[in-house]
Amino acid sequence: MKILVLQESDWLQRNPHQSHHLMERLSLRGHEIRVIDYEINWKTNNNPGLIAKRTIFKDVHKIHEGASVDVVRPSFLKISVLNYFSWIWTNWREIERQIKEFEPDVIVAFGLLNANLGVKISKKYNIPFVYYLMDVLYNLIPEKSLQILGKKVKTNTLKNSDMVIAINKTLAEFAMKTGSVKEKTMVIDAGIDRDNFNPERVDGSFIREEYGVKDDELLLFFMGWIYHFSGVKEVAEELGKGTHENIKLMVVGDGDAYDDLVEIRDKYDMGNQLILTGKQPFSKIPEFIASSDVCILPAYPDEIIMHDIVPIKFYEYMAMRKPVITTKLNGVIAEFGDDKGILYVDKPEDVVSLASKIDVKDLGGKAFEFVRSNDWNTITDTFEETLKKLIESRN
Repeated sequence: MKILVLQESDWLQRNPHQSHHLMERLSLRGHEIRVIDYEINWKTNNNPGLIAKRTIFKDVHKIHEGASVDVVRPSFLKISVLNYFSWIWTNWREIERQIKEFEPDVIVAFGLLNANLGVKISKKYNIPFVYYLMDVLYNLIPEKSLQILGKKVKTNTLKNSDMVIAINKTLAEFAMKTGSVKEKTMVIDAGIDRDNFNPERVDGSFIREEYGVKDDELLLFFMGWIYHFSGVKEVAEELGKGTHENIKLMVVGDGDAYDDLVEIRDKYDMGNQLILTGKQPFSKIPEFIASSDVCILPAYPDEIIMHDIVPIKFYEYMAMRKPVITTKLNGVIAEFGDDKGILYVDKPEDVVSLASKIDVKDLGGKAFEFVRSNDWNTITDTFEETLKKLIESRN
């Protein structure tokens, strides 16, 4: 198969998501993958000039050696708000160009604006279109005034897709309420790379030693992009203000709130208690998770962006036999419920006190049992077969 992927984020800079895992595995199976993406961090990247020029990245891989994904990045105007309008225009041209040059058998979209372009153009050329939902993207638009327009765009895309695939049950329900047809909507859960995220093979003791975490200290762990609503700042503040000398917090990643965490660390003199590693190679993530005792996702429960999603990191934490403490997020509760190694708190600050009271080994075992069947190879099989059937239905 030739698969054209429409991505509204940075394929190269951002941490691996469902899209990377699936497409790299399909590449290893001999399918041709071409991605149209967007330099979402253009403001902080500070590249010179007012125009981001069209760029092609050949043979990209983030997870698997031997995988080959070509990434095409259309040009756009680097001026707030105008960047969207210019990018819509260049994406339209780019999708048309790729259909003529690459001749895809199917289009798979993970984005919002270019997904809507893609579904319209797919009708023109009679190419099957798959909309893959990992979150409610219009809630991520920084300009609040544009979120209403974003919702209308997403509704239109859902109504006109040939197949809608959601990463969890809550998103599938959202899709059907918003416009997709039940018969054309399915759930494909997130997966786990059993070769890498294997608690029997991965040793985290070297990480604990490197960062000065003693055997009798409880290590809380967060990884990923650090949004202001991630709740990590509140957990750090709680540690800094309290008397929890035997509990440490390790944060792996960067993001909007990273500098705030540095300030909190300095304010409370937490040099040895709040460990900020910055962004780490994906290949080292299993080792970092293995070093921890309890993984956390303390995001603001009233943050609309977090309502329906289940981050892929949940499955990776659980596969490494780690209990997870999270705030009461709708998607997470619907996906895991109770007694699965997941514990819920009302607000981020509650994470610290709860972590000090739990049976880490028992809860970690429950988490592992719940996700042990979520293997990426099986999930890729399902996705691959879904695409093949959709293509065959057009022939």
